[in-house]
Amino acid sequence: MTTFANIVDETMIALGGYTQRQDQATYLTSAMTSTTLTINIADGSVVTRGLVEIGDELIWVDSFDRTTNTATIAPYGRGFRDTTPASHKAGDRVTITPSFPRSVIYRNVNNAIEGIYPDLFGTYYTQFPFIAVRTTYSLPQEAIDVVHASWQSIGPSKEWLPIRRYRVDRTASPGAFFTGKSISVYDGIVPGRNVMVTYTKKPSPLLLPTDDFAQVTGLPESSREVVVLGAAYRTAAYLDMGRVPAQTAEADSMQANDPVGTAANVSRYIYQLYQQRLAVEVRRQQEQFPPRAHITR
Repeated sequence: MTTFANIVDETMIALGGYTQRQDQATYLTSAMTSTTLTINIADGSVVTRGLVEIGDELIWVDSFDRTTNTATIAPYGRGFRDTTPASHKAGDRVTITPSFPRSVIYRNVNNAIEGIYPDLFGTYYTQFPFIAVRTTYSLPQEAIDVVHASWQSIGPSKEWLPIRRYRVDRTASPGAFFTGKSISVYDGIVPGRNVMVTYTKKPSPLLLPTDDFAQVTGLPESSREVVVLGAAYRTAAYLDMGRVPAQTAEADSMQANDPVGTAANVSRYIYQLYQQRLAVEVRRQQEQFPPRAHITR
């Protein structure tokens, strides 16, 4: 099972090879609640006034006491940059001015999931019992198209027979079908047997770090690399911004070998990898769900 947190970690690993900077980090020596305004850490030599990351939360440190290794958080510092204040336990990693904040990666992963459609789509299914005097049934509101329809035959084989004649209505009357979408089935199906409809939908965003990638999005598990590359090229484009205002001799020396604009090149390179991997995944999904001829009336 691949989780949202796994996708974020893979994206950060993919990006880590394109930057010369190594994030400085230490760890908490005492627990914090979601409202605590002090941070006790193990190593104070790497902490200054500014941004730190603990878990998925960004925190703005207003001052730091190197005698006690205690940082004081600004009144506005918890949940900085639209992250969520959370409790943290002793031993949790504290990253100093992270190059790639996890909150940014989380957003870009979902942007990649949204941008992958309609090249790739999520697939779900719905079931309903066939009623003799009824031909038309509601489809879920999220349904975009039907890729397969079948019904369960009678007997010990439990075989699902394909439905050859059906029609999908994406503008069905909400008065009759509350979702505004319906499917009409015209095959001679035995009343009372279950009908299963496999439909396409836009991939759903991931919300919690523990969310199962394939189960929540509806995308195939193999497409996770496409999402990782999609999030990586979006994030890499902003690497240059951290060097633009630098005016020190050290910054000038670094820019001689790694000038501003390098990040844009990196982003384009990762985007090419993304396009190649996306094309492979599109072909794979087309093989899994080939066009199926059906009759409508």
